[in-house]
Amino acid sequence: MADATSPSTGRRYGVARVCHVWEVSRSSFYAAHQASAEEAGPRSSPARRGPKPAISDEDLLAAIRADLTRSPWTGEGHRKVWARLRTLDGVRVSRKRVLRLMRQHALLSPHRARTRPETSHERHIITEAPNIMWATDATQITTVADGKVWLFGVAEHWNAELLGWHVAKHGTRTEAIQALGMAVRQQFGHLGAGVARGLALRHDHGSNFMADVFQKQIRFWGMAPSYAFVREPETNGVIERLFRTLKEQAVHGRIFQTIEDVRDAVRAFVARYNAEWLIEKNGYRSPARMRAAWQEETFRRAA
Repeated sequence: MADATSPSTGRRYGVARVCHVWEVSRSSFYAAHQASAEEAGPRSSPARRGPKPAISDEDLLAAIRADLTRSPWTGEGHRKVWARLRTLDGVRVSRKRVLRLMRQHALLSPHRARTRPETSHERHIITEAPNIMWATDATQITTVADGKVWLFGVAEHWNAELLGWHVAKHGTRTEAIQALGMAVRQQFGHLGAGVARGLALRHDHGSNFMADVFQKQIRFWGMAPSYAFVREPETNGVIERLFRTLKEQAVHGRIFQTIEDVRDAVRAFVARYNAEWLIEKNGYRSPARMRAAWQEETFRRAA
């Protein structure tokens, strides 16, 4: 009746007018209409609105699964999958579409919710160029024969590159200097006085970093200490995040027999991390690719 046309006006009666005359609520009309439609059988779903995508959801999901299978890393999120599909496979799709498919098929990596309250510091510790600020810290790894061993690392704030590292039985000030010395030699070519002049070194208030021997050594190389806030490890977040990645990818789930096994694992991780690990602040490029692009741009401007 609602679809019928009035002979006097030539217009449809409409649902509202018919329900008003019959004193029936429109919700009852629509409920009865839906029940009759279900009895008539399932209706085909309407076609997807908008332009047809270049790749279907089924093909994109297959490409996502293939990328996760070939990746040597574990626990990666949708952003890195999206970036690799664009750069390696030429699949140019929306990042949110990759997120939707990975969420629907339980392919997202688990994540930890932030529990710490907001703090007052400015949270900007990324530099605009290399060799402006480095970060150093230490962590422990358990072995069967040698107990807990220490891993010292030095990271570049600019591109999160792991510049130097040292694994030792004891976490003393001299062992901390070994990792920093590796970074200095790698970046500047020698360990002479003032070789790293103007560079700031972010570190916490651990006794091995606050020791006079360590402080005198970094000043000999021309570095200035940059202290992280007490009980706020996020102010040394570059090296803290790098250590988290190292443990997730190379330590957790493994049993190390000796300190040499730890050294071998860290050595392999450093080579692969610097060359292949994609970082969002680098434009989803690895630390090595970020440095190569910066050097190319620097040489181009100088030419």
